Amino acid sequence: MIGDRVEIVVDAGGATRSWDVTATRAGRRVEVAHGRGVVEVSEVTRGGTPVRTARFMSSRVLALVEHPASAAVRLADDEPAALPLPRPAA
Repeated sequence: MIGDRVEIVVDAGGATRSWDVTATRAGRRVEVAHGRGVVEVSEVTRGGTPVRTARFMSSRVLALVEHPASAAVRLADDEPAALPLPRPAA
């Protein structure tokens, strides 16, 4: 969903640097994967195709903060809200 964002803070040899990976279009999401000394943050389409990827050495990552999209933000192509089930006639 548009609005998903991950903020990465990295030790850059005496200073810190930060990066933001954001879902730039409706229907995209941001996924985080880590393993074998690497942290990978990707913007992914609905079908699972990565659009943008950022990779960092896990020993240098100081903070990884996920900011999910707020539930109040609804776009035209998002799924509609669930409707209550009709009650049987008495």
